[in-house]
Amino acid sequence: MTAMKARARLGSAKKIVVKIGSHALADKRGGLDRAVFKSVAGDVAALKDAGKSVAIVSSGAILAGRSRLGLMGRELNIPQKQAAAAVGQNELMAHWARAFGRFQIETGQVLLTAEDLGDRGRFLNSRNTMEELLRLRVVPVINENDTVAVEEIRYGDNDFLSTLVVSLMQADLLIILTDIAGLCAEDPAQNPAAPVLSLVMESDTGLFACAGPSHSGVGSGGMATKIEAARTAARRGVPTVIANAKTPSIIARIVKGEEMGTLFVPEGRPLKEKKYWMAFAGEAKGRVTVDDGARRALEERGKSLLPSGVTEVSGEFVKGDVVEVADANGREIARGLTQYSGDDLARIKGRKSSEIAAVLGEKLYDEVIHRDDLVLTGKR
Repeated sequence: MTAMKARARLGSAKKIVVKIGSHALADKRGGLDRAVFKSVAGDVAALKDAGKSVAIVSSGAILAGRSRLGLMGRELNIPQKQAAAAVGQNELMAHWARAFGRFQIETGQVLLTAEDLGDRGRFLNSRNTMEELLRLRVVPVINENDTVAVEEIRYGDNDFLSTLVVSLMQADLLIILTDIAGLCAEDPAQNPAAPVLSLVMESDTGLFACAGPSHSGVGSGGMATKIEAARTAARRGVPTVIANAKTPSIIARIVKGEEMGTLFVPEGRPLKEKKYWMAFAGEAKGRVTVDDGARRALEERGKSLLPSGVTEVSGEFVKGDVVEVADANGREIARGLTQYSGDDLARIKGRKSSEIAAVLGEKLYDEVIHRDDLVLTGKR
């Protein structure tokens, strides 16, 4: 597929997630850059006028808070980052409200954690809220709840969160705005003249070799987390564009199909929403280890997991929970919804399905995890 043809398809996107990082929102003094807010709001307003729905995943709360609290230029520990986020979230939302207010567009603050989206019921409740905000023509402004989400402060910088919002919103385009022009052929910190890659296919390998970590100290992400986000969105069949937030009309130009930034094109069959949730959002309550025969049946033949292939059971879980499935070497190969509790599975592991009733007093299912409720993850 040519870059021109792939980019031409972006104009058909109806639901768009725009993720913008702390680097992109920072001005030269270390505060929030009002020009970026104004530019993004203008582009999003035009997209809404064209009948499209847009949600924004916005970093910047810690950046705004540390500026207000006089904590610039120093390394912050986790409680200090959480305190800065609590103070800065108000200022961050005020900037977005002011930028969109010029177009008579309301914004709505949505604070999420992995725990919120890891629970299926809370995930669906969040989706209902998102759908209602969009129906009311409100622009949701989503952020990780940094006052409690310790791991996200340390690592993700909202890149991974944006891939979950893609599923939450059932979006068909993800745009990640940062402070560089896109994915370069080499780490630009090592080679500032490295060219930007225009098109990357999901199956392309070696991407992490040319991706560097965050160098500025403003945000916690880097190009590696953005590549991983693009690869994750591709599993849902959603293309991703990584581009520079400070390029004029950047969002509008991306949607028009101009060659801006790096476009990641998905390949293969996309995961259905429920399997995508299981693979990337669902909180695993336990782990099931399988023998090599069961591993081959799952990975190579697309079969269900039977109790005869289970060798170990760990964790406390009940019927309907998400569990990890690992091979004999401890590598996660799949995730799925278990049809038996951990206690019952420990009693029937290694047994044939025909023996379940004799052990448990009844047999509700032949399978531990039905193939319709299982997704291969192949994590290494």
